[in-house]
Amino acid sequence: MFLLDEEGNQDESLESKTLSAEDQVKDHSAGTRVVAGQIFLESGKSDSQSENEENFHSREEEKESSLEELNSLEMSNLLNKDLEEAEVQSPVLTAIGGTADGEPCHFPFLFMEKEYAECTADGREDGRLWCATTYDYKKDQKWGFCESEEQSNKRRQMQEAEDVYQIGMKILNESSKKAQKKVAYQYLLKAADMNHTKAMEKVSYALLFGDYLKQNIQSSKELFEKLTEEGSPKGQMALGFLYASGLGVNSSQAKALVYYTFGALGGNLIAHMILGYRYWAGIGVLQSCESALTHYRLVANHVASDISLTGGTVVQRIRLADEVENPGMASGMLEEDLIQYYQFLAEKGDVQAQVGLGQLHLHGGRGVEQNHQRAFEYFNQAANAGNSHAMAFLGKMYSEGSDVVPQSNETALQYFKKAADMGNPVGQSGLGMAYLYGRGVPVNYELALKYFQKAAEQGWVDGQLQLGSMYYNGIGVKKDYKQALKYFNLASQGGHILAFYNLAQMHATGTGVMRSCHTAVELFKNVCERGRWSERLMTAYNSYKDGDSNSAVVQYLLLAEQGYEVAQSNAAFILDQKEASIVGENETYPRALLHWNRAASQGYTVARIKLGDYHFYGFGTDVDYETAFIHYRLASEQQHSAQAMFNLGYMHEKGLGIKQDIHLAKRFYDMAAEASPDAQVPVFLALCKLGVIYSLQYIREINIREVFSHIDMDQLLGPEWDLYLMTIIALLLGTIIAYRQRQHQAIPRPAGLRPAVPQQEPPPEHQPPQ
Repeated sequence: MFLLDEEGNQDESLESKTLSAEDQVKDHSAGTRVVAGQIFLESGKSDSQSENEENFHSREEEKESSLEELNSLEMSNLLNKDLEEAEVQSPVLTAIGGTADGEPCHFPFLFMEKEYAECTADGREDGRLWCATTYDYKKDQKWGFCESEEQSNKRRQMQEAEDVYQIGMKILNESSKKAQKKVAYQYLLKAADMNHTKAMEKVSYALLFGDYLKQNIQSSKELFEKLTEEGSPKGQMALGFLYASGLGVNSSQAKALVYYTFGALGGNLIAHMILGYRYWAGIGVLQSCESALTHYRLVANHVASDISLTGGTVVQRIRLADEVENPGMASGMLEEDLIQYYQFLAEKGDVQAQVGLGQLHLHGGRGVEQNHQRAFEYFNQAANAGNSHAMAFLGKMYSEGSDVVPQSNETALQYFKKAADMGNPVGQSGLGMAYLYGRGVPVNYELALKYFQKAAEQGWVDGQLQLGSMYYNGIGVKKDYKQALKYFNLASQGGHILAFYNLAQMHATGTGVMRSCHTAVELFKNVCERGRWSERLMTAYNSYKDGDSNSAVVQYLLLAEQGYEVAQSNAAFILDQKEASIVGENETYPRALLHWNRAASQGYTVARIKLGDYHFYGFGTDVDYETAFIHYRLASEQQHSAQAMFNLGYMHEKGLGIKQDIHLAKRFYDMAAEASPDAQVPVFLALCKLGVIYSLQYIREINIREVFSHIDMDQLLGPEWDLYLMTIIALLLGTIIAYRQRQHQAIPRPAGLRPAVPQQEPPPEHQPPQ
């Protein structure tokens, strides 16, 4: 699994976060619940269920009491026996060569007045490990090697590779310049060539995405295969991705599923997330809500545990299709000029600008990198000016602690108190946390509840979340799942990740609500998509903006596998525009169709309309007007899309995929005009055209001769209608003759009939040169 730092690099410390088999079992246990980032051991049942289990619990207590009656001496004997067996089973090192070949190593042994409890290379220039076979080496001179020469060479090579890897990682983590990062990857390449596993993982992903190395799908595939043979979960997951997307290999969903499964068994969180989405959507497997819930819950547990008091990073979801369709629409990114303007205001002492920039740098996002140092400086300036919001955020930073701000409960408490005294909800919530967990003050649940209520009343999400947690766990108040649900819902409306997580747990276990697997999966999916790997969305977007469509599409494809709807639509958009050369021309539209379909199934209107277009025009599939009609109708009914309504009107007008019906066509055109002001002009033109067609159709359907034969002119205009008609014709002729005569009088005579006017020759000095 890869993660990103601020510059889009993979974070090794988080990247290597995998789950042991024991941890996986714990995550699935019904009695474990994580609420507000804490694990609470409960029954995991509703009140009615717990009442039915009282007898069972009493029997369990009897068993436990009987176990406690075991004699302590017997228990001690059993423990000693286990320790003896463990000692017997431990491997014994045998000396190789030296003066005691074949004899067992003696630990500890004395050498140069120092005891050694393991093999050492001290005293040898070649670095080869050795041991003594008696306690006193100096006295007995009995020794041998702990490893063969081949093993020694291999160990030294791996140590050299580790040293090179550490140099590369140090440069990578300490530098923000692109040139330096490229240098770092040269070290990682060297370490990878020496078969260093972590280096191979870093390099293989860099080759796959084109991160600081030239993109090379084939080379990355070879490295992934090598890693898979070594049992690397990251390699297994990545190889599954290549087979799923058909990059560098022939697409095979069966092989992809096998590699994803092995990756998940190895503890790879992204593999779990991919499997969760596949079981939820029924991609390559039978649709199973419960299986999806198992995978998503496991990933969500880790995402929730990583959420700090200051909150997680902001996820930027920018749709490429929307940017093209509406160039003036804000993408959520701040322009560089605008950021500089705010910085100018902040330097001039504008407190609001200082607080805004502080929050922007604290959380990152909107094109601004996370930078705690800058955030601290801006908050400090605003706090010195008396801004309560800045004081509260300084309290948060001191409470959490970081490389920039040392953790200090006392300092945090001072800032929280100042902010809370000024009625600031962030400060009130921070003060509530201090009393809840005893940070700098004695634990006091009543005061914690009081401050959380004050913060929640002002709409602050942290206050709502913690208040919900207190009601859920019965801390300082009586347990009340309905109140907990209310406050978790309020906090989720503000976008708090832990609120989504807690709601998901309640729906998954049926606590306070009717159990709903579908709702729980959707909530857990939301939490999972807020993990650190979501930063790849911005990296992909930047790659696309820099003109590297191949790198962008691969990154979007991996995120699409994880279930990100915005990544699915963006990958489909790049393929639709034929901007990615790594995908064959014949495969472009079929793959785009696949991802439009997945995005549409998650409710994206544009994707649904695109599906209709692809079936209407036969892009990546056969022309199928009926299927196109179904997709347009779904977009019209479910998302009220004006484009879909207009297309339905056109299909009714032409009779494509549906029986021709001009009246229904007009109805859909009118609905499109009502749904969007932008549709009014095309709808007006379409209705004009429809009116002409309707008139011609009406004329075609009636017999003109029969109409005139039924008309009685004497009855209609009177018995002398012919005289009236002749008079009108005569008047018309007279008018035309008079108009023509006036035209002739107004025409001037030809120039040749005018009298000639003699022209004087100009003086010689004014004549033009010949």
